[in-house]
Amino acid sequence: MTEAQYKKLENPVAQAVVVLAGAIALMLCGWLLTVSDIYPAEPLFAWSIATAFMLLFAILNSLMSLRADSFVKYWGRSMYTYLGLALCTGLAAWLFSGIPLRDAGTYRWIYIVITFGFLVFLSMVNFMKKIVQFAEREEWNQPRRRR
Repeated sequence: MTEAQYKKLENPVAQAVVVLAGAIALMLCGWLLTVSDIYPAEPLFAWSIATAFMLLFAILNSLMSLRADSFVKYWGRSMYTYLGLALCTGLAAWLFSGIPLRDAGTYRWIYIVITFGFLVFLSMVNFMKKIVQFAEREEWNQPRRRR
């Protein structure tokens, strides 16, 4: 991957587009296998793909936030992007499976857990980044005394 491609992937919207494309591609494959009777997928297959790719985005986005110049700006873009991605993967899963989220059983709770997990991941990464910045400012051969 070139540096320019890597820079583009630092944008939460670009991350969401890549994740959404992968999720829709797998949902389409499952739907095609079911329609052609080659290998019928489970009725909630699309919902499992949607939740798995939401988790993938949560982890990818949290790790990419380490390189962000301004965590506050990145956090805001990430939140709106996450909400959009949750909506788009949910709509895609509903279209491919024909089952709305309220009837998808535990997948509704999995969506909620992944959302809280995303917030925890972002917060942990920000906290680790603050610790590293503090440690870089500190002189280790003789720490300065604080008043």
